[in-house]
Amino acid sequence: MRNLTRILFISFLSLSLIGTGAAFGETIVIKGSTTVLPVAQATAEAFIAANPEINISISGGGSGNGIKALVDKSTNIATASRFIKDKEVNLAHENGVYAVPHRVAIDAIIPVVHPSNPVNDLTIEQLSLIYQGKIKNWNEVGGNDMKIVVVSRDTSSGTYEVWEEKVLHKAKVTPRAQLQASNGAIVQAISKNKYAIGYIGLGYLNKDVKALKVNGIEASSQNALSGAYPVARPLFMFTDGWPTGSTAKFIVFVLSREGQEIVKKEGFVPLY
Repeated sequence: MRNLTRILFISFLSLSLIGTGAAFGETIVIKGSTTVLPVAQATAEAFIAANPEINISISGGGSGNGIKALVDKSTNIATASRFIKDKEVNLAHENGVYAVPHRVAIDAIIPVVHPSNPVNDLTIEQLSLIYQGKIKNWNEVGGNDMKIVVVSRDTSSGTYEVWEEKVLHKAKVTPRAQLQASNGAIVQAISKNKYAIGYIGLGYLNKDVKALKVNGIEASSQNALSGAYPVARPLFMFTDGWPTGSTAKFIVFVLSREGQEIVKKEGFVPLY
């Protein structure tokens, strides 16, 4: 669905999008979720095309790191694939920051396997037991006699935290799990390992991996928006207080019809 190399690159490095003649203009700094990263990048490209006097700097690193940057006042916008935690709210208040959430898209977290894997559907309970390391062979869930290789996001990821809540119900991931730092890295790992299972955001799904249904329900845009798909979640941009100036202008653009069309083009579910 998108160039994997490009996404991997911008997941770990800061990407500066500079409008023509804007070398000394105002800069909006955006840090956080690798899931929201494609939405942030694509909307920023369109935004600076219309507002060349504004610069935008974007980097990934995970939802937790984005919110930490907002608390530290080192970013204008924190992107997150989960809601802010109570302890983060308290830290923000202690530092004079009031984190305001702006829901910008809907996403589905999809379990994915190698295209050669014959398994098509898993229940929440089966996924939970696989990720806890209690189901260890694919033949226990209707697959071939192959050991399951569990691939998971690291704990700084908002995607991991939603998976932990909705699938694991706060149980611990098996210590044998291979941890990856981004959605793109998960796709790459699964595409090269016929024994593996991982999970990614809807916008990262491509032909290199096979999506599984959950409880018999496909992770489609319609099912994510309606709530029928059991592992759906909103995606956020957080600001310190109600945004003003160029930051407000950018948030309004992301939420506009044009911005939501970009969300859809990037493979996520628009708000309307």
